[in-house]
Amino acid sequence: MIWFQIFWEFFKAGLFAAGGGLATLPFLYAISESTGWFSTADIANMIAISESTPGPLGVNMATYAGYQTLGIAGGIWATLSLTSPALFVITAVSKALDKFKNALLVEKIFYGLRPCSIALITAAGLGVAKISLLNIKNDIPAPNILSFFDWKCILLAVIMWYALWRFKKHPVIYIAVSAAIGILFEL
Repeated sequence: MIWFQIFWEFFKAGLFAAGGGLATLPFLYAISESTGWFSTADIANMIAISESTPGPLGVNMATYAGYQTLGIAGGIWATLSLTSPALFVITAVSKALDKFKNALLVEKIFYGLRPCSIALITAAGLGVAKISLLNIKNDIPAPNILSFFDWKCILLAVIMWYALWRFKKHPVIYIAVSAAIGILFEL
């Protein structure tokens, strides 16, 4: 039964996550809540790891969840489950686009999909920001509103954003620097 559940959860994510790896985040959060295969903190950690490893986030997360649940075979199964819809859809769409690529309806469909992808990615990004930048631990009441924020992480995020915007270096550089700062300052 678990094999089918892994297949179904990741197949759905692969089928409906239009917009690439980050668009799988809302599906990953839903899988986390419904199955417990990984936590929301695992998702935040996987985002950081996925930015420095080959492959999209969804594939890395599927592999991780499958491996955690059923070992190496489970990792392969979950990865195939996530990626197989793309194979089917791309094959069908490429044949249809050759025929209808100049159709107004096709242009309108793609125009409508863009804002949806932005909304999905933004919602997921806000979820990651909540996990990373806020001190929400075990529903312990905070003495004041300022203690809800993890100021060191917020400062690091702002510095990394500015450095990325200003210097435009490869993302791996910023990830490595952030990891080193996290180790040095015990963030």
